[in-house]
Amino acid sequence: MSLPTFKPVAEQAVLVEFGTSISDDVNRLVVALDRSIIEASIDGVSEVVPALVNLLVIFDPLITDHTLVEAAIRDLLPVTPVSDAATKHHTLDICYDAEFAPDLDDVAKACGMSTDDVIAAHSSATFRVGMYGFAPGYAYLAGVPDAIQVPRKTTPLRDIPAGRVMIAGPQCLCTTLIMPTGWSIIGQTSAKIMTADPDKPFLFDVGDSVSFNRIRREDL
Repeated sequence: MSLPTFKPVAEQAVLVEFGTSISDDVNRLVVALDRSIIEASIDGVSEVVPALVNLLVIFDPLITDHTLVEAAIRDLLPVTPVSDAATKHHTLDICYDAEFAPDLDDVAKACGMSTDDVIAAHSSATFRVGMYGFAPGYAYLAGVPDAIQVPRKTTPLRDIPAGRVMIAGPQCLCTTLIMPTGWSIIGQTSAKIMTADPDKPFLFDVGDSVSFNRIRREDL
């Protein structure tokens, strides 16, 4: 794997990019460098934001600058990809009943499967937390089986409640607040991804793995 590229962002950040194509291998390098930067306590660095193929390193421009931060990061390279054994696994309960899964039948029809087969495929998969998105706790989970991958809808729906489990293409996510979505809603989880703990505000760390355990409505 080639070394990452560096790009200055505004006056207070450096974008470190390992590639342009999304893959678990690239993301494991992002997670590894994220951890290395945090452990190194680089002077002036205030936050590191990992994404699917890159990470944004934010610093205080009164303390340091782009050149010094880039040099400090280069000193940490190369990094060894984080293994799955070094991450945490989470099992989330999910109810696939029709009232919580308005798009389940449509996903099944689009994929030429029964709803039970879609449920079996989803609940038997292991997902990987690739990044957090635009909303609080909005964790993008890679690993939707090929057989049940469907594109986003052409028209989004408004006021989708928290806890809905949705899929689009190779990714899955759980809503954490009321919001619009164009993803296919296939279930409901009782898991609280936003923890209200200021030291660890979200249940997952980027790089963690997630699986879903089917439960009945009364067990939610």
